[in-house]
Amino acid sequence: MAGKIRDLVQQEDGRRIRSDAGIGLKPISRFGTHRLVRRAIEYALEHQKRSVTLVHKGNIMKYTEGAFRTWGYEVAKKSFGKSKVIEEDLANEHRGKIPKGKIVMKDRIADAMFQQILLRPQEYDVLAMPNLNGDYMSDALAAMVGGLGLAPGANIGDGYALFEATHGTAPKYAGQDKVNPGSLILSGAMMLDYLGWKEAADRIRKGLIKAVEKKRVTYDLARQMQGAIEVKCSEFAAVVIENL
Repeated sequence: MAGKIRDLVQQEDGRRIRSDAGIGLKPISRFGTHRLVRRAIEYALEHQKRSVTLVHKGNIMKYTEGAFRTWGYEVAKKSFGKSKVIEEDLANEHRGKIPKGKIVMKDRIADAMFQQILLRPQEYDVLAMPNLNGDYMSDALAAMVGGLGLAPGANIGDGYALFEATHGTAPKYAGQDKVNPGSLILSGAMMLDYLGWKEAADRIRKGLIKAVEKKRVTYDLARQMQGAIEVKCSEFAAVVIENL
């Protein structure tokens, strides 16, 4: 198959691919992009967020991630014309201020975005990007708040949703009552949000925040906090319950 692809590229485009090169396909569709970006904008509007940022590497991968950027703006303009403002129009038409009830659509090159989220995180609310960029970005963002032990995850479709921790199973810690349950607890809170049980979700989040503020945390957080009291997995859950 790789040989056929090399021959096709050579014949159709005149470009030579080395015989020892690995070849991968990277499909990015208009349908998938529209679906993702539409949901990102809907989320921003529903939760009173200020902006949606398309994160891509379109300056290099023009036919895939460049298309992702183009299609992202396309759905924003067609489906949310009255609810969005393009970033470049802010200064010219709105004196740099976001109009009430609207969100700002902007885009960033993926590598530059890593610097932005470290130095200017307050300028970004909702990020939409292809899966690989999202894998990198989500782990980097998790590190800023203590690690994957506090990073919840959600897979949301049109009619169904699955909520889970973003980390793996960590089998080497099985049976030790040691690992941080925070990611699963916060994933559960996101599930309650999805079901419309916002009060319950907020109470769970506040309970976890108070537990961390009191520095009664599992080993992964304790080693990052001066004066922390290290607790077991089950004990941390109990501390969260105490602070509901």
